[in-house]
Amino acid sequence: MEITQDETGKLGHFRHDSFVDGSHFKDAVHLYVFDKKLRLLALDALERIELAIRVDIAHLLGEHDPYAHEEPNLFHGNFAKKTNGDGKTQHQLWLERYKDLVHRARRVPFVEHYLEKYGQLPIWVAIEIWDFGLMSKMYAGMQHKHKGQIAAKYGAKDGKAFAGWLRGLNFIRNVSAHHSRLWNINVLERAPLLQDDENWKQLNDARPFFYFCLMQKLMRVICPNSHWAQRFTELMGEFPDVGCSAVSLEDFGLIEGWQAWDLWSQK
Repeated sequence: MEITQDETGKLGHFRHDSFVDGSHFKDAVHLYVFDKKLRLLALDALERIELAIRVDIAHLLGEHDPYAHEEPNLFHGNFAKKTNGDGKTQHQLWLERYKDLVHRARRVPFVEHYLEKYGQLPIWVAIEIWDFGLMSKMYAGMQHKHKGQIAAKYGAKDGKAFAGWLRGLNFIRNVSAHHSRLWNINVLERAPLLQDDENWKQLNDARPFFYFCLMQKLMRVICPNSHWAQRFTELMGEFPDVGCSAVSLEDFGLIEGWQAWDLWSQK
């Protein structure tokens, strides 16, 4: 890669077709294996996070209405009343996606039972067929007071910030689930930066490490006795020592001294 200038003088990066000196096929294989382990580690945390937040949403909204997810009055006006160019609200679009998932799962025993007996799924059953994206959109559409209750549990500044966390984590989840390269990807659905301490302030929300930090922050609430952080630390030590300087964990977004940070400390 070299840095070039266009006719306006703007700097940019240009990748050559030729391999960097010192490149070896085995390095590419080792890097792939490292990335596969990283994706699996992300999915392990995100599964627990998804399940926990599903339960939070179902418990909170279910106290107001067993079918709260279908009741527009329980959501913020921008989600339940404001229409787009097609004349539909975000809640109506959400329900279309939700009903598609219900149809696909209609032969699953517990879904079939509730549909035959009641004609619809109560929210504590409906959450079982939501995916991470549907869950994050549901959360984003909730009323401020409800979002704030869940956000406070996980140490987010407010519901808007926590909704941003979920969008960013959903992006990481999709990359991981579809077997795309994760370790140096440019994150497109960025979560807002945290100002909790100097370590958080150093992070780059375009790099994957920031989202692994969010996962660890949530995991400390959901699974405080988990060894997930230890497994992450050990995996960072497995980053392949390639024969050229083309790749490094700087592209992942690691900051200097991160292992001594309380968030990752094993003390």
